[in-house]
Amino acid sequence: MSFTEALRLAVRRLRTNLLRTALTTLGVIIGVASLVALIGVGEGTQTAITQQIAGLGTNLLSVNAGGTFVGGVRGAAGSASTLTLDDATAIAKLDGVAAVAPEMSVSNVVVVDGRTNTTTSMTGTTPAEAQVRNYEIQAGTFLNDVSVEKGLRVAVLGPTTVSNLNLTPQEAVGQSVTINGIPFTVVGVTQPKGGVGFANPDDAVYTPISAVQSRFTGASSLRTIGVSLKDPAQLSYVESEITALLRYRHDLSSTASDDFSMVSQDQLLSVASTTTATIRNFLIGIAAIALVVGGIGIANTMLVSVRERVREIGTRKAIGARRRDIGRQFLVEAIIVTLGGAVVGVLLGMAVTGPVGTAVNVPAAPTLSGIALAFVSALVVGVVAGYWPARAASRLDPVEALRYE
Repeated sequence: MSFTEALRLAVRRLRTNLLRTALTTLGVIIGVASLVALIGVGEGTQTAITQQIAGLGTNLLSVNAGGTFVGGVRGAAGSASTLTLDDATAIAKLDGVAAVAPEMSVSNVVVVDGRTNTTTSMTGTTPAEAQVRNYEIQAGTFLNDVSVEKGLRVAVLGPTTVSNLNLTPQEAVGQSVTINGIPFTVVGVTQPKGGVGFANPDDAVYTPISAVQSRFTGASSLRTIGVSLKDPAQLSYVESEITALLRYRHDLSSTASDDFSMVSQDQLLSVASTTTATIRNFLIGIAAIALVVGGIGIANTMLVSVRERVREIGTRKAIGARRRDIGRQFLVEAIIVTLGGAVVGVLLGMAVTGPVGTAVNVPAAPTLSGIALAFVSALVVGVVAGYWPARAASRLDPVEALRYE
């Protein structure tokens, strides 16, 4: 029997019980659609995180207070007080450094405009923050040297903060707001950077570092010093120079651990890529399980079909059908069911990827690699699921099959 004849007989057989065929295909549809959607969401997540980290700054190197073992205890993030403004000034004089922005943060400040308020984070910094963190202004201006020198009560708002106050960027500039009850004048609004969740640069307030020190923290220590490099190829050189400089300034002995830590933009990208790849592979594994379950359903249905058609198989063998003809017919039936489910599953996956991405706030879209992987996986599952029933059917003894009741 030719392949065309086997295909024709398989289609005819599947059409005789459309409901069972549809239910058998359902598992493959769900598995393939899940694969397409989750791969699209995974790719979108990785792209979004990469863009956010790239938007944090230009050739960025962050020097953080604490982070090394001091007296057997690691300094907790945000609690260490080992960096000062003088450290930032000294780092700015090193070769290979383009700009330096000292940063002092206050979390959960309440910004009030009239009867509207929002809770956000505040960063006290200098005009160099715009260059180091790659901020652009959509209305007004950023902080200037005069505002830092005099500790003026001026603020630059992120676009999400402005939106939470029910203002437009143009309306916000010149507006008087209070931050934890202290009046500030809004002088600018930054361009959106697309941040979400923790440390969202769009949901933030930037004020002169001198104003934060005098009116909020009362401390002179810094949480972070943002460093923008002239050339990313000089990263290792600049890191070693900063390490030597800070160890000298902090009077650390040769055996003492650093009382600061550094992390570069490349390191953040590497960690983010590894993390998102792990999460994506985990999700793909879950979707693959659904596809395997669908394959088991196909194998089960085909075995039932073999049992129902024992006499038919015996009759065909009695009139000359070969073992490979019988096996080929059942294998073709399994592959048709699987491929049909794969086509529907791909279309369903393409349709739901966008809405799923929107639901989790990720710019997700179906990818060609995801579709190809899902389709090939379904084909493999179909062949494996159809092999054993086809083998069982082809090995039936024609005499015993004709006696089967």
